[in-house]
This record gives sequence, structure tokens and C-alpha cells, in this order.
Amino acid sequence: MKYGILGLVTAAIWYGAVPAARLDHVAALPVSAQQGDHWTWNGRIAAGKTLEIRGINGEVMADAAPGDEARVTADKHGRRDDPKDVRIEGVERDGNVTICAVYPGAGNSCEPGGSRQHVRDNDVQVDFTVSVPRGVVFDGNSVNGGLTATNLAGPVRLHTVNGGVRLETSGGDASAETVNGGVTATIHALGEAPLRFRTVNGSITLSLPAGLSADLDARTVNGSVESDFPITVSGRMNPRELHGQIGQGGRALDLQTVNGSIRLRRAP
Repeated sequence: MKYGILGLVTAAIWYGAVPAARLDHVAALPVSAQQGDHWTWNGRIAAGKTLEIRGINGEVMADAAPGDEARVTADKHGRRDDPKDVRIEGVERDGNVTICAVYPGAGNSCEPGGSRQHVRDNDVQVDFTVSVPRGVVFDGNSVNGGLTATNLAGPVRLHTVNGGVRLETSGGDASAETVNGGVTATIHALGEAPLRFRTVNGSITLSLPAGLSADLDARTVNGSVESDFPITVSGRMNPRELHGQIGQGGRALDLQTVNGSIRLRRAP
């Protein structure tokens, strides 16, 4: 994807979506939970299910919930456009919960696994703050905004275009992608799913457990690749590309940037 944007979205964004039942206790919030430009939802999500946040302009910040109940707050503010024109909607499907910032526009919607958004020259920013219960998959998305997910205990997936990404989890499985921004990730447990971290303009720093086994594919154009882990290199040595096996191999570890360095560290 290519976005010629630096603060306002002027794009049609489409992610394949599937029909879903409306999550009534999210879509029809009590008045006390929605006051002016502040929106709040609390609810239980089972371990293994996904809590998905989809924003356009604004940051997403997630931390561990103190118990088994998830909490999501959204704060809207704009300088030129009216924050009240941007709706916060939630849907549920098979126990998974998706919450979106839905901007004005015909056909704009909130769907699990993707949403259709036509957004043009709207400066309203929606900042999400999320508490994620242990074992719940967190899927955070924005276009113009940074993403932060710390102290989590489940799989993490983060995606933005203009903004940095930072995550920390003991869940073992994670991925992150941005275009303009760096990626910093710490994973405290071993997992099985492929690990994928990508950016275009920014560096990648990834910290993983000492017992890591993976098949590494690390590439940069303007930068270098460094690793604290011994690697059995495949092919020719190249300071900007590193392909090989860490430990016993097997798990895919994909690290790619264009303008920035890649640093693979042992987690403390």
C-alpha cells in the first residue's frame, strides 16, 4: 500500500470483511458511558479470542487488564472538524470483539477483520486506550498514529502507516508493521507462529528469549543487521542481509526495512 499522507487521511481504505451481528451492549452504550467526546466500554472476552481496535487518525495504547474484563476508551478531538461526526462502533462475532472509529462517509462501516472507510480531509483524532485481559489476542490498527502495547500476556498484532510501533508481551507470538516509523518489540516467551516485523522508514529492534529457534530472514537497504544470537548463515555474508538458522530453526522470523537498521537482541 502507498499513502501520500502526513497527518490527514485522503484515501479509501478497504479490508475484506465478513458479516457480523452487532454487539448491542457496545453499539447502544448507556448514557453514563458516553459523555461528549469520551466513550467507554467494558466487557469480558475469553482467552484465545481477539480484541481488535481499528482507528484512522490517532494513537492506540494498550496495557494489561487487572482482571478478566476488557476495557476500551476512545477520546475524540479535532480542530476544524466536529468530533461528534465520528462514531465509535463495536461488533461481535464468535466471541471476538471489534471496535472502530467510523468517519463520515456513505458506506463506511465497522467489521471484524476489516472495515471499509472513505475518509477525506477530516482532522478528527480518536485516541484509544485499551486494557487487555490475559490470553486475549490484541489486534491494534491505525493509519495516522503510533501504536503501543505493553505488559500483555497474549498474541499481539499491530499495524499502522504513519507512526512508530512498540510492543511487549509474554504471549510468545507477535507481528508489527508500519511505513513511517520505527518498530521496537520485546517478546518474553517462546511461541510457534511466524514473527514478522516490517517498516520502510525506520529501524527495527527486536528482543527475544535466549532459547530462540528460528529461520531468520533480515533485510535492509540503508542500514545494517546486527544479532546477539549465533546464526548459521545461508549464502554469502552481507551486512545488509542476513539469512540463516538460529538454534534448531523452524519458526519463521521475518525482519525487513528500507531506511534503518535491524537489531536482534536477547531479551533480559
